Amino acid sequence: MTSPLTTPAAPAPEGRWTPRLWGTLLVLCAAMFLDALDVSMVGVALPSIGSDLDLSTSTLQWIVSGYILGYGGLLLLGGRTADLLGRRQVFLVALGVFALASLLGGLVDSGPLLIASRFIKGLSAAFTAPAGLSIITTTFAEGPLRNRALSIYTTCAATGFSMGLVLSGLLTEASWRLTMLLPAPIALIALVAGLKLLPRSEREKDHNGYDVPGAVLGTASMLLLVFTVVQAPEAGWGSARTLLSFLAVAVLLTVFVLVERRSAGPLIRLGVLRSGTQVRAQLGALAFFGSYVGFQFLTTLYMQSLLGWSALHTALAFLPAGALVAISSTKVGSIVDRFGTQRLIAAGFALMVVGYALFLRIDLDPVYAAAILPSMLLIGAACALVFPSLNIQATNGVEDHEQGMVSGLLNTSVQVGGAIFLAVVTAVVTANSPGTATPQAVLDSYRPGFVVTAGIAAVGLLITLTGLRPRRTRQPSIVVARSTVEEAQPDRVPVRD
Repeated sequence: MTSPLTTPAAPAPEGRWTPRLWGTLLVLCAAMFLDALDVSMVGVALPSIGSDLDLSTSTLQWIVSGYILGYGGLLLLGGRTADLLGRRQVFLVALGVFALASLLGGLVDSGPLLIASRFIKGLSAAFTAPAGLSIITTTFAEGPLRNRALSIYTTCAATGFSMGLVLSGLLTEASWRLTMLLPAPIALIALVAGLKLLPRSEREKDHNGYDVPGAVLGTASMLLLVFTVVQAPEAGWGSARTLLSFLAVAVLLTVFVLVERRSAGPLIRLGVLRSGTQVRAQLGALAFFGSYVGFQFLTTLYMQSLLGWSALHTALAFLPAGALVAISSTKVGSIVDRFGTQRLIAAGFALMVVGYALFLRIDLDPVYAAAILPSMLLIGAACALVFPSLNIQATNGVEDHEQGMVSGLLNTSVQVGGAIFLAVVTAVVTANSPGTATPQAVLDSYRPGFVVTAGIAAVGLLITLTGLRPRRTRQPSIVVARSTVEEAQPDRVPVRD
């Protein structure tokens, strides 16, 4: 069901975008940019926050984990809510909450209140992300126009993440509070522009009721899964607490699936996952973001803890990857049109594996241009190819009234993949921690973690390769059939290929 627009935002007949269409895309890109910006800025500011508010390391962890918990736990609900209540309405309300939570986070003087503000921001992002993506997929027609829009949209995530690293290094020098406050005015500007530019959508009418049990079970299972994974390194992967939590997650997910199979209006229509293309997109998202988050975490520790680089120096080291993604944004859509998503995802995962493998050459006195830059460029090129292609692959061929659901599912795969594989990488490094913490011993303990990130990317590559099909060649039988028709119609002039 296509959502009607009060003011048309369709492209011009020649395929050129109108100013209103560009404005719509920019508003949605601003929200995606803010999500990524917020994640990367907070990490660099944590030491200053801990010192100012007198917070322990375990409490500081929840400033990051609180956001992940709200974001990853509520994405499924956020995606379906956008379909049922209207994408524009859900997006704008959630964006307003995001702005208020940003303002609150910059003004509080208490650790628990700061964590609460981070959870609320994650919760609001769980609604803006799938709503924004589904607005794009229902506004831009499937094909070259949508591919171009999605390549620009997803590029904003990488750009926001890269800029967040640099900005946090600069802002934290003045005050960590600026890193919390910066998203607020940007979100308010996007909100005002969105009220004017975003296409209006009707609520879905024929949705067979609200799947309240599914919403409760889906949200509870995702919240508990993310919470369990985040806490597992501290509590112990083999501890009774962790094992019982995973068992509870399995029970909740089993009941959730049973409820969804019987629901007239399910939170997730399980039939979507019968498509091999859809399943490969979701698993690819898990592997893609999971491997990158693990790599970024270990690389940051390596640069700051072992090499003694400043936060700004570390951010600049990552910048080439983000810059490469930003520069390539206008080209990725046309490349997808020519080669298809599956080939680009496979090529991107191959580049990631090579980039991670090359990074294993690092030592305690690296030459940046020789030891680090090649990996950053390869990983940047991989991100430019994989992330837009995954979004295109997951949303192509999906009915408009299910775009929010699929968008929420894809974003859930991204966030849960990041949480799970970061915890796995952390556990591997912890298991190899040396008894004597010399710099070389610490570096040696990091190497198995880098091997795991490369392995995760390799699994993503293998999954993607299962979807590749050889190009069809022209069969001789077609020629025979054509010549027979021509013989039966001697007066017809044959058309040459």
